[in-house]
Amino acid sequence: MSLLVISDLTLRIAGRTLLDGASLSIDPGRKIGLVGRNGAGKSTLLAAIAGDIAPDGGSIHMSARARMARIRQEAPTGYGSLLETVLAGDTERTELLAESETCADPARVADIHERLLAIDAHSAPARAAAILSGLGFDAAAQARPVSDFSGGWRMRVALATALFLNPDLLLLDEPTNHLDLEATIWLENWLARFSGAALIVSHDRGLLDRAVDAIAHLDHGKLTLTPGGYEEFVRIRTEQALQQARMAERINAKRAHMQSFVDRFRAKATKARQAQARLKALQKLPQIDSVIEDAPSQFSFPEPSALPPPMLTMDRVSAGYGDHTILSHLSLRIDMEDRIALLGANGNGKSTFAKLVAGRLEPQSGTIQHSPKLKVGYFAQHQAEELRPDETPVDHMARALPGAAPSAVRAQLARFGLDAERADTVTRDLSGGEKARLLLALATRDAPHLLILDEPTNHLDLDARDALIRALAEFEGAVLLISHDPHLVELVADRLWLVGDGTVRPFDGDMAEYRTWLTERARAASQSDPSRPAAAPKRDDRRERAEARKALAPLRKRIRDAEQLMARLVAERTKLETRLADPALYEGGKADEVTALNTRLAAIAREHDKAEEDWLEAETEMEEAASAD
Repeated sequence: MSLLVISDLTLRIAGRTLLDGASLSIDPGRKIGLVGRNGAGKSTLLAAIAGDIAPDGGSIHMSARARMARIRQEAPTGYGSLLETVLAGDTERTELLAESETCADPARVADIHERLLAIDAHSAPARAAAILSGLGFDAAAQARPVSDFSGGWRMRVALATALFLNPDLLLLDEPTNHLDLEATIWLENWLARFSGAALIVSHDRGLLDRAVDAIAHLDHGKLTLTPGGYEEFVRIRTEQALQQARMAERINAKRAHMQSFVDRFRAKATKARQAQARLKALQKLPQIDSVIEDAPSQFSFPEPSALPPPMLTMDRVSAGYGDHTILSHLSLRIDMEDRIALLGANGNGKSTFAKLVAGRLEPQSGTIQHSPKLKVGYFAQHQAEELRPDETPVDHMARALPGAAPSAVRAQLARFGLDAERADTVTRDLSGGEKARLLLALATRDAPHLLILDEPTNHLDLDARDALIRALAEFEGAVLLISHDPHLVELVADRLWLVGDGTVRPFDGDMAEYRTWLTERARAASQSDPSRPAAAPKRDDRRERAEARKALAPLRKRIRDAEQLMARLVAERTKLETRLADPALYEGGKADEVTALNTRLAAIAREHDKAEEDWLEAETEMEEAASAD
């Protein structure tokens, strides 16, 4: 029996129909990701399921006695501790405990304790503490009042409360927006173990691939369910689109052929009957529309000028605020083609390091040297608060590019999908994703050599995130990335730096190994009691695994280097082939250029073959080493 059944649901907001006869059922224990364009109605659907909005048509039916939980839209407040706030979210437990202290009826007291036992009330503090710890709150933080924390951290408490309730149906709306990468990975693992059902609205592709077993797509007011994660959803939807397009082409060709016969023979008496028959058949042909997608998102970064290496170096640098030092002993280097992602929990100093690199924070000690021509583009979500609500994107960009022609101002906005209509819309009426596009356009207006992105995807939908990834792949400068989106990190970064323990150091491994490292560290923390007899062997195990990873480090580097080289060669080959396909190249006596381009194209083919051989050889050695272990 289904836990939740949505039948022919219609929802309207401000006269606009968001859902029109949509249907969906969720079975117990099933986890479904809900995707769709910004503004399609995903959050509205969750609100209707929760009972906050009455349907305009159709029905929403929940199983009797089933419990539902969702993240409250407003951040919790008050002077109670984090742990107390989460525990108070279970109102049944709270009420039963209060009643047990005053109840004088022995029979009722017995019923209360039986129910407390049934809901596992005695373990509640430990469960709440474990969830808060997974979301980034240590024991000291859990004892502090909620009012001590910023809005983003308090929203984590709201998420912890929803998870703690352990409901039959969990509704999550962008649960990773206020999480760092570590907490996001923890949430994925928690959802994998969660026995209840979940409906999750998210733009986090990694979460949708690892935490759900089906995707519900909200499009043009309808809901369609596809088994598997987001990657499988994209594959199936792409195949359906191709099949529908091919069918539409065949129908249109047949329609054109029959119409031609009708047009030629309708006036001839001898062919009139045949023409009428064809005309009737023509009318019966199915109307199959080609798949018409919304205009795909497009991002494009300006091309930076060349810079001699090194771009930037740090020598024994310390940084912080006032007398408080957050990072120290930094001796690092960034070059033109580096793609670096910063790992580490929120509060460890990732944003401090980004500001230091961007020149927005002076070092407390040590030296930072960089090319005098270096241009840095810096994007951070908090900059949205600095936008002027009564001004349009054109106004903002014109002020950022003094003296630029209006066409150049609009061209820079168009690079990030802000068309004429949105470019002339006042900022207060822009969506979160549109504001993010404006901030990206402002950050890159001077064609920076180094692009610093601090959580660039929080308000971007899945298509826009993919567009950003494609644009970064084509960007010829350096990238320093801070993101809670593992998918973005995996596709953009080729180097990982770990921020923690007051410093920044390279992490020798990929995101899969970082996940393993986090799991081992969490296990070690939970078993840190020295009296536990198993503690020493586990430390030995961890030491052995660390030594094994260290031994394989050169192979991993060879693999990464070969992959990066092949990617650069493919990008260069694409540019050369585009140039060679340009008819203008063959006009005006450019034979030498054509020869040079073809020569370089042949050289690229040889270099790519060699890099591919190196990659295959290193991969083979890696597999042999892993199987030997």
